[in-house]
Amino acid sequence: MRIVVTGAAGFIGSCTCDTLLSRGDTVVGIDNFDPYYDPAVKWRNLENALVNERFTLHQADIRDAAAMDAIIGATAPDVVVHLAARAGVRPSLQDPHVYFDVNVMGTESVLRAIRRHGVPHAVLASSSSVYGATSRPPFREDEAADHPSSPYAATKRANEVAAYAHHHIWGTTITLLRFFTVYGPRQRPEMAIHRFAALIAAGRPVPMFGDGTAARDYTFIDDIVAGVLASVDRPNGYRIYNLGTTAQVLLRQLISQLAARMGRPALIERMPLQEGDVPLTHADISLARRELDYEPKTDITEGLGRFVDWFRAESATDGTSSHLAVPA
Repeated sequence: MRIVVTGAAGFIGSCTCDTLLSRGDTVVGIDNFDPYYDPAVKWRNLENALVNERFTLHQADIRDAAAMDAIIGATAPDVVVHLAARAGVRPSLQDPHVYFDVNVMGTESVLRAIRRHGVPHAVLASSSSVYGATSRPPFREDEAADHPSSPYAATKRANEVAAYAHHHIWGTTITLLRFFTVYGPRQRPEMAIHRFAALIAAGRPVPMFGDGTAARDYTFIDDIVAGVLASVDRPNGYRIYNLGTTAQVLLRQLISQLAARMGRPALIERMPLQEGDVPLTHADISLARRELDYEPKTDITEGLGRFVDWFRAESATDGTSSHLAVPA
């Protein structure tokens, strides 16, 4: 298949590109290498893809409607996998405008190009954050999800609604994937597990917001990518799927397990709860199991071990690289 992947140089995007290429697909990647974090990290993520003759990269912003139209029109893809977004709950509180601009208007540019060029199927990244603090666990896709707890969550829910409008009016086949706290090799440096690992390695305090009982459904990158590929291969009208594990890990347990894997103590710095945080995420994945044969295979113990192995290897390769720097 010919597949366009937006956000191709990011954490999930680059892993998706590598897996698509490994099974023989032709991949056209789009990324604007935004300095939200060091673009050098993103170029490193693409090292394998860039030497593959079936991979082409375009440096473009999803908000550039003309560029999206030209790239998607020239590619004539079988599927567009739209992963590009401005990510992060807490940063969205400081600059909600840029989140709505990138995530909502950018997605509309991609959807418009998909419609104009008759792309038969689109897979869009959503987020477990759409459920907010009032949803009842385990979270099901048929929840109203109309009380988002952050601007980031609101943009992701807005995209789900806009995608339905495209499906309803123009018949576009669209699959939306609600990712639950993705982690693993290539995780962005500001995300919790990566940030905690850098702080533990440097012997600096790890911030623990609240009493450590906030729980997350941590999902390993390989399981997320498997869900993305299953969605690529199984278009089914308009669908929303949770991609999680159904298991919850308390924040204090996560820090303890990560420190044990790293063989170093975690110095805990207790912090007040932050705006936008939710106390729990818990995926009901029965729909994805039934329609995608989705079955997560990596539990938190194995996943943290694989992340720490990658973290150590990257540190040994380039200990001064910005993606391993201790965050402020």
